[in-house]
Amino acid sequence: MISNTLRIASAMCFIGHGIFGIITKAVWCNYFGVFGVGHDLAYRLMPVVGSIDILFGVSLLAYPVRAVFAWLVVWGLFTAALRPLSGEPLAEFFERAGNYGAPLAFLLYVGRGPWFARVSGGTPSSSLRWCLRIAAFLLLAGHGWLNLLGKASLVAQYTRFGLGASAAWCVGVFEVVAAVAVLVRPLRGLLFFLFFWKMSSELWYPRYEVVEWVERGGSYGVLLALALIAPPSRAVRNIAGLAT
Repeated sequence: MISNTLRIASAMCFIGHGIFGIITKAVWCNYFGVFGVGHDLAYRLMPVVGSIDILFGVSLLAYPVRAVFAWLVVWGLFTAALRPLSGEPLAEFFERAGNYGAPLAFLLYVGRGPWFARVSGGTPSSSLRWCLRIAAFLLLAGHGWLNLLGKASLVAQYTRFGLGASAAWCVGVFEVVAAVAVLVRPLRGLLFFLFFWKMSSELWYPRYEVVEWVERGGSYGVLLALALIAPPSRAVRNIAGLAT
């Protein structure tokens, strides 16, 4: 279950990111600009990058190997870092922790082995738990931070529901507090709630909402995998004890 969760989540990151390359997402020009690449060349390179991403994403679904997961860790860190390097808030890097956290967690789960052999199964470990906790903390805190900063696209989402900047502030406080709670003590019930919260809230984008939702698969995967290995709450343990 954990293996499939992280594998599908990592594939979603690749495929969603790749689709944005195919449709030539305009903001990508800023990231190419970090290396001095102009708009015209950037628009020609986007579909190439996108096609490669989709190819790797599909490969994770068909024949998962450690080498591709390792590449996604590097690629996820690199693309996330391009956002603050291009002038965006540092919170953008944190918010995308699922992109590099999910494949890293998969590698920690399956352990060492041949780079190009098919992998499946694994064993939960302390390093896996901390990887997932830190990734969950970063992605929740990063998104909450962007809300507190009043990111225009987030405020626009709430405006569609008749809300506005005040809603962004409330969501920001909630997500930052939730991030700290997950880092300090990841409770299974809270993690399942945050998993469904993240899956639903990522559909609020006014444009390309389905693609945006797919691209953030790493966020869902991190939260769900952590929920699966987190100990049940005291109330659940007490009920289980009475039943036995």
